[in-house]
Amino acid sequence: MTFYKTPYTPTLQRPFWLEQSLFTDGGLAPALQGEQTADVCIVGGGYTGLWTAILTKQQNPALDIAVLEADLCGAGASGRNGGCLLTWAAKFFTLRRLFGEAEAIRLVKASEAAVQHIADFCRTHAIDAELRHDGTLYTATNRAQVGTLDPVMAALQACGIESFFALAPSEVARRSGSVKNVAGVFSPHAATVQPAKLVRGLRRVALQMGIRLFERSPMLALSPAQPVIVHTPGGSLTAGKLVLATNAWMASMFASFERSIAIVSSDMVITEPCPELILPSGLTDGVSVLDSRTFVYYYRSTPDGRLMLGKGGNTFAFGGQIAPTYDQRSAYEAPLTRAVRAFFPSLAQVPITASWTGPSDRSVTGFPFFGHLNGAPHIYYGFGYSGSGVGPCYMGGQILSSLLLDQDNAWTRSPLTQGPRGQFPPEPIRYLGANLVRNAIRRKERAEDEDRAPWRVDQFLSQFANAAGKADKA
Repeated sequence: MTFYKTPYTPTLQRPFWLEQSLFTDGGLAPALQGEQTADVCIVGGGYTGLWTAILTKQQNPALDIAVLEADLCGAGASGRNGGCLLTWAAKFFTLRRLFGEAEAIRLVKASEAAVQHIADFCRTHAIDAELRHDGTLYTATNRAQVGTLDPVMAALQACGIESFFALAPSEVARRSGSVKNVAGVFSPHAATVQPAKLVRGLRRVALQMGIRLFERSPMLALSPAQPVIVHTPGGSLTAGKLVLATNAWMASMFASFERSIAIVSSDMVITEPCPELILPSGLTDGVSVLDSRTFVYYYRSTPDGRLMLGKGGNTFAFGGQIAPTYDQRSAYEAPLTRAVRAFFPSLAQVPITASWTGPSDRSVTGFPFFGHLNGAPHIYYGFGYSGSGVGPCYMGGQILSSLLLDQDNAWTRSPLTQGPRGQFPPEPIRYLGANLVRNAIRRKERAEDEDRAPWRVDQFLSQFANAAGKADKA
């Protein structure tokens, strides 16, 4: 039996998105009590776990599926991200290098299709996730960023994939709502959502399908023999198959994954409603805007006229442990607020309603990975979305449901199912190195913003994080 040092402690401060969406979907599910059984147990009630449960149940309605969630569905990354539903097109070069051209093309197309699948699912099941299928703008905010995606665009077009369209600088500024964006390209294959409303909507649909859901039921111990037994504070669940879908928490639960991911924060702020100021700027729909930094600034408006802005790559965890700071108001609220006002000077006097943060499970490649835990054929896992999981988690559900159902298809044959590719250095090298590289990137990008040459040492160190960026290098 394997025990985990992950005692459940309620989150005292709910992220803004989750506060907006709680208790609109039937209240809380019960905690697991006593000895229970199921055909399939899924640990983790976020996007990956719920999509896996739903897609599996759709294909085999007779299966008894139970989902265990340590807190409330959506309390993790699924309910506190920026709501940018993006694809893998911008990372085509990395996909091609890792998996070959044919699989890279398939995965790009699948990631674009996932956006439409999610939109269709919300429409079919009346999930009001504030989903707006208005595309995304990848922009440049200084001369050094101009043309970042041009090689990727050309390579995709050569493969017959029209993922991006070049726009005139004036059109980029107009559609993004900010003259700070001096160039860019547009992709129609993207959307924005209120992320917690999406995950709570999935929760509702899962319950309606007969999937059993137990909230406030953290896994404290696991007996991995078949059938598996998952122990929680109130009881146990015995199942023939198990899926582990706890994402950033996997590193602290399983020593074998401690070096497979690095835990890094993504931090966000959101303004009070101010549609009278946002709409005249030109930001009139649900387009998301991402600049071309390594750790991007990303922003979008909300249907009620707020401006949300976030930035990744701020706080790194030591040893894969989820520190309390990830459940608190963002320590980067002040610089993020300054960024809001740099992009939108007209919002200088608009108050910030809230700030929040959350842990992102950054893999070595920047892509998630899937497999069998310690080779056990009945225990599956999938995580490592690296800060871009709203759309790809649907693909994760396709992979894990295919594995659960013992299917032979493109998903079960994908190299994504072969576990993590590479490891980060051990601690304390990983922690010290991550902060060293992050600070070098900050200095380099500050120099580029000021239109001066960065230090060579900062350029050198920044190369170690290229894969963490939004766009690839050829």
